[in-house]
Formats: sequence, structure tokens, C-alpha cells
Amino acid sequence: MRNERRDDAGRLLSLESEPATDADAAEAAAAGLSLVRCNQQLRIRLPLADSTPPFPTRAFVVGADDDAFLRVNNLAFAWHPDQSNRTHDQLNELVQEPWFDAEGFLLHEIDGTLAGFCWTRVHAETATDPRLGEIFVIAVDPTFHGQGLGRSLTIAGLDFLASKSIEVGMLHVEHDNVAAQSLYRDLGFVEHDSHCWWGRSESSPT
Repeated sequence: MRNERRDDAGRLLSLESEPATDADAAEAAAAGLSLVRCNQQLRIRLPLADSTPPFPTRAFVVGADDDAFLRVNNLAFAWHPDQSNRTHDQLNELVQEPWFDAEGFLLHEIDGTLAGFCWTRVHAETATDPRLGEIFVIAVDPTFHGQGLGRSLTIAGLDFLASKSIEVGMLHVEHDNVAAQSLYRDLGFVEHDSHCWWGRSESSPT
């Protein structure tokens, strides 16, 4: 997928590409564009070699856990262009999707309060990809940061996917999310492809 916008003189004003290539980046740079956003798809082989003891989670209960999920999601992703300000209507649409599986929507509670979650999704095999297990959304309530919950929830999600005989895990992460990138790379994720946007900054010549 490639979308571009040009002015009347044919000059490139913006570019979106998925999967983004080195040629796209070079063309954008030559046109004086700056990278606005890059969402990377990372993949990992399953099962993990990690021997971490099982992390306590339970399955999401539709209706009963909606408010708690939305609270943590919207706190954790207040900065995110896609995942912020989620509503009950949006959640209801997702849980009606054919792929939704409450068993793979893992919640971790501390003293009865939702501290974090790892929502997984399974993608059917295609002509170009094997059956994929995705960490669809993962977040920790900022109140509980610094306790290693992000890593534990990631491993719990990947272990769940491996239990379904899935051999490749994947997720999407912003290229400049330093903390998440560090965590995922340390676990063994590697970049598969990316979805990038370039635009003209206010300081760029017109």
C-alpha cells in the first residue's frame, strides 16, 4: 500500500507506505520530508525458550470487565494516535469480531484492581504468512509501572499463543517507543516490516 500527495507542480508533499522500503525513505528525504510516524511489525519464534514461572492471569469477562479495561487502556495510551480514548461502543465492536477469544484476553489483577492486560489475536494462515499469533493490545496501568509487569504480560501472551500450536508471534509498536522497543527486542523480537508516514514539517521550505 502506498499513498502520496503532490502539489500542482508534482512536488511530493506527503508519503505513506506499507511495507515501507529504503527507496521510500530515500524519496521522502530527497523531497525534504521528515518521518512523521513509523509503526513497526515485530515477529518472534514460538515457543519461547524462557523458563519464567507462569504469571497469574485470568480471562476477560465481556461486560463485567469492560470498565476496568477501558480505564487502563485509556490511561496507558493517552499519547497514542490510534489506541487512545477508547469507548464502550468500540470495545463492543471488537468483541463481536469473529476472531475474538476471551480466553486469549489475559488480565492481571493486584489486590482486586486491574493492573494490566495482554489481548491476543490469532490470524489464519495466508499465501504469504504462516498462522500468526498477535499481541493485539498490551498495557499496564501507569500506577503499577516499574514492577516488570509489561515483560511478564508479554511472556504470558506469547505462552498462551504457543499453547495453541502457533509458531510465530507478532505485534506492532511505534518505532520511537523506546521502553517497548527495548523490552521486545530483549525477548527476541525482530523487525518484519513497517508502516511509515513522511510529511513536510513547518520548518521545511515551501
